[in-house]
Amino acid sequence: MRVTRLLPAAAAVLALAGCGAGGDTRAVPPTATGSLESLAAEVKCKPNMQTDADELRQAICRNGDGRFILATFATDRGQREWINDAKDYGGFYLVGRKWVAVGDDGVVKALRSTLGGDVEMGTNHSSHSMHSG
Repeated sequence: MRVTRLLPAAAAVLALAGCGAGGDTRAVPPTATGSLESLAAEVKCKPNMQTDADELRQAICRNGDGRFILATFATDRGQREWINDAKDYGGFYLVGRKWVAVGDDGVVKALRSTLGGDVEMGTNHSSHSMHSG
């Protein structure tokens, strides 16, 4: 199974989330590690599993900070390929060792204050502000 077939779920969450910007002054803890369930427990969400495969486990989560995708990967390469393909949809990505959380700017910043990790931004932020004329 190719990991990129699973990107529509991430795109759907990003379509619901607005893109934002701003500084973050929260302290960043060491990057968390563990299973999808243990990462979800750390950020107080019950994962709604969308994909449960050997190479990728992906769930939709919601906590007090908002809605996001949480995914874990079997390999670093699989993770990087998934992130590189997903970035075309825009959004914000909190990246740890073999895991990623995807959501809007505020959610990702809040998750980072618990999970640590590095923030990466997608490339297509203008699509979130479409309007009819």
